[in-house]
Amino acid sequence: MPDMEKKKFLVPEDLTVGQFVYIIGKRLHLDPGKALFIFVGNVLPPITALMASIYKDYKDEDGFLYVHYSGEKTFG
Repeated sequence: MPDMEKKKFLVPEDLTVGQFVYIIGKRLHLDPGKALFIFVGNVLPPITALMASIYKDYKDEDGFLYVHYSGEKTFG
């Protein structure tokens, strides 16, 4: 997976994880045949969860939410 130029995002509280994944995928210019997954605290959050609840549950002591991403070929 390519590195992102922008490393910090201000995310609206009402954004879902699925919408956030879509935004990250567009910024990475992913091929259509590649799936993108995000991990927060080594957990794959549900795509329907709100980013506000993910932040509340997984924010770091410094107040930031650290998200890691990974890609996988969709069809093998």
